[in-house]
Amino acid sequence: MTGTMRAIVLDAPGPADALAIRELPIPTPQPGWVLIRVKAFGLNRSELHTRLGLADGVTFPRVPGIEATGVVAECPGGEFAAGQQVVAMMGGMGRTFDGGYAEYTCVPAGQVIAFRSELDWSTLGAVPEMLQTSYGVLTVGLDAQPGQSILIRGGTSSIGMATAVLAKQRKMTVLSTTRSPGKAAALTAVGVDHVLIDDGEVAAQVRAILPEGVDTALELVGTPTLRDTLRATRVHGVVCFAGMLSNEWTVKDFYPLDYIPSGVRLSTYGGDARDLPARVLQDFLDAVAAGDTTVPIDHVYGFDRIVEAHTAMENGSAKGKLVVTTT
Repeated sequence: MTGTMRAIVLDAPGPADALAIRELPIPTPQPGWVLIRVKAFGLNRSELHTRLGLADGVTFPRVPGIEATGVVAECPGGEFAAGQQVVAMMGGMGRTFDGGYAEYTCVPAGQVIAFRSELDWSTLGAVPEMLQTSYGVLTVGLDAQPGQSILIRGGTSSIGMATAVLAKQRKMTVLSTTRSPGKAAALTAVGVDHVLIDDGEVAAQVRAILPEGVDTALELVGTPTLRDTLRATRVHGVVCFAGMLSNEWTVKDFYPLDYIPSGVRLSTYGGDARDLPARVLQDFLDAVAAGDTTVPIDHVYGFDRIVEAHTAMENGSAKGKLVVTTT
């Protein structure tokens, strides 16, 4: 395929308006790579970290975007058929090679998952990284079991809301935090059982509901709240650190015996497309189409509104996923 495409380019770290729309050549896929005609892509904190200069291993200029949803344009290795609906995510997208913020993106075939759905592209574009992370947290990071309880710290983030949706499918009791009382209704709407207003310390609120503490906890805010999240968790319970909404991800002067309560387990999750089975993606999309579950989307933006979309992500006003469509 020859010709040009519109792409969003970041020449160097900077404010939201450093994201510039330009005409670039459409990439040419080599064997083992897939050229995808991007229909929509979700925004992720990882891309904010890239824009702010906080991400490791990023070279500039760069087309950001760690995920994309669309159709196969070319696949010289034959792993996928032209026209097939696919999602792609992670594996260096938007960091070591150009990512999903474009009308076309070229990615390794191992990062691509096929699906079939008649859902609109704005809904489909919200799913890949959000579902991959939430599913990976519950299965790999927490080994969550049906009927257990879970505390989601950073509940109105897209990952937080998606995890609540998946946890309720597992018939778990969900406690979820927000710093803003005005966002409580959004959490209740996706099935959260107990909304906790987060002032930096919620362990006492958790234990007022579950005196022994929660079985599992997902830490999405980062290290400023991690210690309190550990204290909200029961003996032999598990806390999974999988997000950094605070942009803080290191613990200073970490002394495990003092920091981690006796018997509480601390894990992490930072997976990729290999952790999301195609069956899980398809089943989730089918459930959405049937009205049995929901995709927590806050707002959908046109391609030309990328600066506005990034500004909303940075100021934390969203309640769920922010999505950009290319057409």
